[in-house]
Amino acid sequence: MSHFGLGPKHIENRQKVEEIIKAVVVRGDEAVGEYTEKFDEVKLDRFRVGVSDLENAHQKIAPELLDSIRKSIENVKRHQKEIFVGKDKKCSGGTGIKYTPIKRVGICVPGASAPLSSTVIMTAVPAQVAGVEEIVVVSPPRYNKDIHPVTLATCCELGIKEVYRIGGAQAVAALNFGTKTIQRVDKIVGPGNQWVQTAKQLVFGDVAVDSIAGPSEVLIIANEKAKPEWIAADMLSQAEHALGCAYLFTISQKIAEEVLDELKEQVEQLKHKDETIGCLEKSSGIVVFRDMEDLIERANEFAAEHLQVQCGSESKKVADEIVNAGAIFIGDYSPVAVGDYWAGPSHTLPTGISAKFFSALSANDFVKSTSIIEYDKEMLAASAADIIRLAEAEGLDAHAKSVRIRQQGK
Repeated sequence: MSHFGLGPKHIENRQKVEEIIKAVVVRGDEAVGEYTEKFDEVKLDRFRVGVSDLENAHQKIAPELLDSIRKSIENVKRHQKEIFVGKDKKCSGGTGIKYTPIKRVGICVPGASAPLSSTVIMTAVPAQVAGVEEIVVVSPPRYNKDIHPVTLATCCELGIKEVYRIGGAQAVAALNFGTKTIQRVDKIVGPGNQWVQTAKQLVFGDVAVDSIAGPSEVLIIANEKAKPEWIAADMLSQAEHALGCAYLFTISQKIAEEVLDELKEQVEQLKHKDETIGCLEKSSGIVVFRDMEDLIERANEFAAEHLQVQCGSESKKVADEIVNAGAIFIGDYSPVAVGDYWAGPSHTLPTGISAKFFSALSANDFVKSTSIIEYDKEMLAASAADIIRLAEAEGLDAHAKSVRIRQQGK
């Protein structure tokens, strides 16, 4: 099982990221440009993508793809509105809670030869539902020395006009501290490699972050009713990520052996065969358990990013026993890809056992709450003696006096 832990390599990476952050703090845009040239092999004249470039990418996108993007956006928007809790509430006893959207949010979109428009949708739409006014997207120029046009078109479709051709630790540093070109943000969200995640870890506190994520992972729970070929396909869909992690937990020796055979056959048909095989060998596995009770206990310890339950009619019952997972996919017809692109919940999820304490990104992560206390004269009078007694017990006489003086009418 992979997780974002502290080992010798992580400490070495942390030191390198600290150097990058310090350079951006001291030299701003100059340092961002240097690291972009060093890591992405692109010398940029300007970081920001022009509005005309965004509109041009939007105009040239295939109509069928744009239609699918729009449907995905609507699905995510519908779900996020349904789960949103960020509305002011008056409580009993002179108290309440006030919710305010975070003003400015930075979104990290990984750079690759293929577009990652789904990441834009799954991070920006929840922020928009929450009422965030300013959304900034950063992505490294890895497609023909620019951001992939489908990613740009998706930003344009969502009305995002502030997009920068930068990535890595230098982008996180720029978002946190600000430069001459880039105004600092209040929260940084989105996936990224170990450099991005280490940078998020280091700047946390100066800025809010969603979570510290490691490699993508799936854990599939299956019994004898599951389809081995489908399980293998689902495992490969995660293993094809660089450093992807795919596990099968089952109580059936027969299913385990059949899935292994399917993996060997199906992996040969993939575009990224060698990389996927590497992930299967280094960070994946098939485990057969004595009984479902033991399996579920181990699954909850695993706390997977994606957890699929393929146990036929027992799938819902098994899923109800899972308390630690980023997202649970129930039944034979709920592959992870449905969550990645379509269903509505964000695919930005906690990894590496952090599902024990982190949650899936949602609209609720883009509002902050403020406690409201509104006592009148009678309410304070009824509570004054107790408040004074508690304050004096802590030796804080000024606290006690702030209440007593009101009771004395002064």
